[in-house]
Amino acid sequence: MYGKRKLTALAAAATFAFSLALTACGSGGAMTAMPAAAGDGTFGPACAGLPADPADPGSLEAMGRQPVATAASGNPQLTTLVAAVQQVGLVDTLNNAEAVTVFAPVNGAFAKIPKADLDKVLADQDMLKKILTYHVVAGKIAPGQLAGTHKTLEGQDLTVSGSGSDFKVNGTSAIVCGNIPTRNATVYLVDSVLMPS
Repeated sequence: MYGKRKLTALAAAATFAFSLALTACGSGGAMTAMPAAAGDGTFGPACAGLPADPADPGSLEAMGRQPVATAASGNPQLTTLVAAVQQVGLVDTLNNAEAVTVFAPVNGAFAKIPKADLDKVLADQDMLKKILTYHVVAGKIAPGQLAGTHKTLEGQDLTVSGSGSDFKVNGTSAIVCGNIPTRNATVYLVDSVLMPS
């Protein structure tokens, strides 16, 4: 009798712990479903801004089927980045890359740059291309391998610090939605534009 009561208590505790773990994964149906849709590892507050409808081109499911530049074009948080990539002719370069990691500045990241400075960068094709390729690293980097120094397509290194779901790039730019899969890349949305030296 005591053994049966003990087993029932253990089962109840396990059920409670499991429900707590599910709650910790996110509040609301969309947030709970996102990690599974993104390969069990998408994280960050900006992930809530991704469309939940799988048919929407900016959803995790749709982005996962597309090469990275095409996938980014459907993401409502990356319209400024997409326009810049198109302006310097990097769409094919990114879409045809075998496996890359892209630290993609969200629209608000560009808004942090004073307008005069941003206009100057957008008018200088070489400078813009240098800045954009500084956001791309060879290989698909999983969250567990993020911390450290990585060589960019531009040629210089960038450094990622942090762990779990709390990362900063070059000490200042926070990853606000991480580990988004596309057909040929892993994407990390960042809240500041990364500037090569």
